Amino acid sequence: MNLPKKGLKELLSLSFLIVGASGCATYQNKVATARNALESGSYETALSELKPLAETEDRDQLVYLLDYAVALQVSGNLEESNKNFIKADRLADSLDYHSLSKVAGSLALNQEMVQYKGDTFEKIFINAYLAMNFLEMGKLDDALVEARRINEKYLKYRADEDSQYSLNPFSKYLSAVIWEASRNFDDAYIAFADTYKIAPQTPGLEADLIRTAKLARRMDTYQMWKKKFPHVQESPDWYDSKQAELILIFQQGWGPRKVSLHGNKFPSLQGVYSQTQKARLEIKQKLYPTERVYNVSEAAIKTLREDQAILLAKHVAGLATKAVLSDQVRQKNELLGSLTWIALNVADRADLRQWSTLPESIQIVRVRLPAGSYSVGIQGMDVSGFITSESKNAQSLQLRPGQKKFLVWRSLR
Repeated sequence: MNLPKKGLKELLSLSFLIVGASGCATYQNKVATARNALESGSYETALSELKPLAETEDRDQLVYLLDYAVALQVSGNLEESNKNFIKADRLADSLDYHSLSKVAGSLALNQEMVQYKGDTFEKIFINAYLAMNFLEMGKLDDALVEARRINEKYLKYRADEDSQYSLNPFSKYLSAVIWEASRNFDDAYIAFADTYKIAPQTPGLEADLIRTAKLARRMDTYQMWKKKFPHVQESPDWYDSKQAELILIFQQGWGPRKVSLHGNKFPSLQGVYSQTQKARLEIKQKLYPTERVYNVSEAAIKTLREDQAILLAKHVAGLATKAVLSDQVRQKNELLGSLTWIALNVADRADLRQWSTLPESIQIVRVRLPAGSYSVGIQGMDVSGFITSESKNAQSLQLRPGQKKFLVWRSLR
């Protein structure tokens, strides 16, 4: 069949579309080098890979900002990390709608054409990360601002009837600890009580409820919790203003990553092996292991599972859109119509975007100590409790009476 020049030009354009769509790098490909560099301790390489992506104002900017901000935190550049988290927080707030043209385009091609907005638990995590950075820098007042932001988002998403796991109980728990550190005991109690509604199995939460209810002078509530948790033994240290507390927030491993298995149009999550499963503080030859307070992997898996019905509906709508477009072309040229159908389906692929630098889990250990000077080390442990290659050299800390001192550490192997 001899095509006119105009038809031949269209045919070539469609051919390039097919090649381009099938060869374009996915999000996971673009950040793989940076993640590998973080794992090997090559922080400058990771930052140089992520920075230009985070600075590009396009539909993927939010996800790259989040990855870049985490990389900055891991490298120890907390000020720059927070600048990017703040930018990401503002951007996430502004992404409350999709343009009609982009939605139509996503139906014809793929979901990657839609602006990345982030999942609910990710949006709340932004403020938790900001708070962790501020706490490690000793900026409690700034951390309190983030505690308020966490509360605002929690109320908004709870009103939207978001799932319990997506409400990110770690962020709510962290806000409670921040309130308690600032001696706002009533706000601390309320935040601990909210955490209990979402994740009642959080380690240490029963003692937190009893302690802060008493400190907030909610005596009826205090007695209620005492009766509900008779196995919890109160300690005089809880109420001793001369005591200090050291709190380690441990970000363990890597969360699962989105993959497209066997050319599937829907993403799946694939776990990432982590040798380091727990951490422990070493203080004066005593060891204090962390306990998991939030399973990030589980939240990601449940979120994706909940999204599958939506993704399926969009896929069905997309097939209909592709059929209409192809038929319109086929009415003018049968061969081009067939090629249009092929090109549109080749371009359709799973959306693999996610905040992929999140950890597998968040763990915490809280140690009450008399005020004074301490040498504190952090060690990683495998599933059997043996020491791994990841550790943080002992550092000297001065704890003041009544102070809560925060340490934040991340394992990557």
